[in-house]
Amino acid sequence: MPIGVGTIDCVENGDFCRKQRVLAFPTLRWYHNQEAVSPDYKMDRTVGALVGFAQRKLEMDERFKNWQSDKTATKDTIDARARAMQGRPEHPGCQVSGHLMVNRVPGNFHIEAKSKSHNLNAAMTNLTHKVNHLSFGESMLTPSRKFKRILKQVPDQHKQFNSIDDTLFLTGEFHQAYHHYIKVVSTHLNMANNGDYNAMLVYQFLEQSQIVHYEDIDVPDARFSYDISPMSVVVQKESRKWYDYMTSICAIIGGTFTTLGLIDASLYKVFKAKKH
Repeated sequence: MPIGVGTIDCVENGDFCRKQRVLAFPTLRWYHNQEAVSPDYKMDRTVGALVGFAQRKLEMDERFKNWQSDKTATKDTIDARARAMQGRPEHPGCQVSGHLMVNRVPGNFHIEAKSKSHNLNAAMTNLTHKVNHLSFGESMLTPSRKFKRILKQVPDQHKQFNSIDDTLFLTGEFHQAYHHYIKVVSTHLNMANNGDYNAMLVYQFLEQSQIVHYEDIDVPDARFSYDISPMSVVVQKESRKWYDYMTSICAIIGGTFTTLGLIDASLYKVFKAKKH
């Protein structure tokens, strides 16, 4: 096959590897016309798998040449075909999702870069991360109908269920990462609705973040430390009785009568003094 194979020692050629954004060792990358073609090779590292990968790449290059020579195809059509062949561009990061079952005691969980197939360069590890969603207790992404109904009656100051959603934590230098400290408060929502008594346990939390610096030999990690508060918040809605309403009406009427009486007495004294 008309291909060549080359190796680069990233210890001796550190600047070159940094410019090429080589983040793990070993990295297998396909180059065409002196330009890297993403994504990097991540399949089996056997002779058969490597030969098959090279054959598919050559077939794609040949097909693209035929498209370029097609006089009936427009430039937009050729560009669209090229994008379809390349697929979605690879992102250097990763996505983490799921649930953790934890005890109701202080603890932590952390995320760091590891791989079974590569040795990672700790100096090149970038722990910039975005929290799309983080909550405790029942998932807030797909709330039940009952939860939505109760939540409408809860004041806004008691809705701190996912206070860091869609937040980006950017680190601009090596050997540093954000650590998050979370205070979790259990919240009991007791809301009366049309004579039915609905109760639900949810968890609010307050979060503080700070950048932590690491030694050169340590691999930074995004750490989430949480502490369960011994105090609980109870949000309760109680309907007023009819006699409470009547008492309020009487109080308003009595207050109005008293105020008018004071005004009348004051005016009487003022005008009587002038007449005398």
